[in-house]
Amino acid sequence: MHKSILFGLLLLFAAPAAVAELPAAACTLLQSCRMVGEGQLRWWGFHVYDASLWSPSGRWQAQAPYALDIRYARRVTGAQLAETSVDELRRLGIGDEAALTRWGAAMRKLFPDVAPGSRLIGVHVPQRGALFYSATGYLGAIEDPEFARGFFAIWLDPRTQTPELRAALLGRDARPE
Repeated sequence: MHKSILFGLLLLFAAPAAVAELPAAACTLLQSCRMVGEGQLRWWGFHVYDASLWSPSGRWQAQAPYALDIRYARRVTGAQLAETSVDELRRLGIGDEAALTRWGAAMRKLFPDVAPGSRLIGVHVPQRGALFYSATGYLGAIEDPEFARGFFAIWLDPRTQTPELRAALLGRDARPE
């Protein structure tokens, strides 16, 4: 994969220390918040982000509600987050060019610029799409189930660029594919 795309993905969602809970608004969607797993991404020795995966039962199921909480350690613009996400969706073969264009525009509207310590939380809602939160509140939704499956595949698909992080996020559910 092109190094700039990978580095952009690594910057996609990043923060300092592990967090013990999700913001209440995101947790309410899951009805119960139990951590599935957590991991840290480092790139060339630099701390990029911490991430944790949450579900109602503490076990990840692709077709059930879950949340991905990413805590940043670097500054990155919302536009860069959107562009990197589209590049990864394209690499994974998810969506045609029209869908990628639509999703990119929607993400550019939703994703704020982030700084060290910022949080972005994506909540997968089956048959609906993805809802996004910051540490302080609701950012918006992309109501497209295909987008939601693809967006979370960036981290959870076996073809992810970060297999060690995927295994950490899936915790005890991580099994060879």
